Amino acid sequence: MIEKQFTVTADTGIHARPATVLVQTASRYSSDIQLGFKDKKVNLKSIMGVMSLGIGKDTVITISVDGSDEKEAMAGIEELLEKEGLAK
Repeated sequence: MIEKQFTVTADTGIHARPATVLVQTASRYSSDIQLGFKDKKVNLKSIMGVMSLGIGKDTVITISVDGSDEKEAMAGIEELLEKEGLAK
């Protein structure tokens, strides 16, 4: 299992469009991918789960990946977060 923390840098936080892109990216991998925020964890492959967290700017999120392609999944998600200016 790989776990990494990110700080949300996007002014609007992780709202509908970035959440959709994150879910689409996570869904490409077979690993179990969880998004943690405060005391909650949701499946990063679930748009409703991600949207339910209400993640705003300057908050810390944790992404956990567990599975056969966990390294590739974490790298892909990390690249997306940085490329889209969502988190670092």
